[in-house]
Amino acid sequence: MKKHIFVFTFLVCGFFSISAVANATDSAVPDPFKRFDADSRLTIDYRDLDSLLDTVVLNTGRSNRKKADAIHAQTGTRMKVKVNRATVNEGNRFFFEVFENNDENQQTLRKIRNRLENIPFTVPLEKFSRDEQLAYWINLYNITMLDEIAMIYPTPELEELLVGENSILSKKSLKVAGVPLSLNDIQFTILKQNYDNNPLVIYGLYQGIIGGPNIRKTAYTGKYVYADLIDNAMEFINSNRGTESKSSRIFRVSSLYGRNAVFFPDFDADLTEHLLTYLEGEELTELQAASKIRADINDWTVTDLYGSSRDLGGSLASNSAALEGSVSSNSSSTLTSKAVSISRYSPAVMQHLNELNQKKAEERTGTVTIEELGQAPDEKASTPQGDKGSN
Repeated sequence: MKKHIFVFTFLVCGFFSISAVANATDSAVPDPFKRFDADSRLTIDYRDLDSLLDTVVLNTGRSNRKKADAIHAQTGTRMKVKVNRATVNEGNRFFFEVFENNDENQQTLRKIRNRLENIPFTVPLEKFSRDEQLAYWINLYNITMLDEIAMIYPTPELEELLVGENSILSKKSLKVAGVPLSLNDIQFTILKQNYDNNPLVIYGLYQGIIGGPNIRKTAYTGKYVYADLIDNAMEFINSNRGTESKSSRIFRVSSLYGRNAVFFPDFDADLTEHLLTYLEGEELTELQAASKIRADINDWTVTDLYGSSRDLGGSLASNSAALEGSVSSNSSSTLTSKAVSISRYSPAVMQHLNELNQKKAEERTGTVTIEELGQAPDEKASTPQGDKGSN
């Protein structure tokens, strides 16, 4: 019978720079994180993280590559919400609004982060399989990113947070098994080296921006980690924020690939081979015909639900009863009553939310209304082989 390590990571109840990257890449994997047990049947329990994600993540569905309608200035103001129309309706959303100025909710994030960080003090990581370790590192990375963004939210754009001298990715914000780590250490040292430079890992690492890989409604697990990474890769690559054919010569891709060029040593050739594995539709043919890849697609907008636009409400700001129940009602965790009010929306925000809902409704897999903000759990497929890292 399979053993389970129930590391009690606080079960949520009640409410729930290039130089830095280069240095991380050149570093050796710290000794506590080098080894693994290929025969291990131990697993880590992520019920607390699952509960959080199920409650505050909105799944927007796969991209249909349609541009959003133009947003016009509202009555009573000349101000317009500035958005990237090609990408604004893409990517899952995280309900950062309920953490703003709310110490209790922020403590929920911090407790989950701290408990995950301390797991190796309870059970050394070398006792787990390589797949279980991969899920652990991705989950720790993501909850840390969520916590860091929640502490500075509301911030409409996160470029300054993710690149440059003050990047949260390069600061030693974690201590795992006594080893100080940055998020870049996790990505460019531990994951890159322990998983044979497998580019699939980048799709699990949430960046907090529309222009990055999705945050999922469930935590990663060792059993399904590769299936979920491939799912995230498929979603991102087949979206406007991931790829776009600029001309018969140039194929545009996300700047995410430029920031992760170490995973593609012969950048154009390796990235082309990688993308061809997952691209669908006419973009597949267009990439094969292109002679150059340009990594210049950006959308640094934070993946909140509506907060970065809320202050532009004009005289037509409306009472949106449809969104009052926007937290998933079937989750085992609930947000504290101190959460921000979401009773008034500008027409621009309502237009954006309605477009997200309409896009989801058009999917053959079913519909999700704005009121629900939830998604029935997908039936997991068996772990794919192929692009898998070392075991």
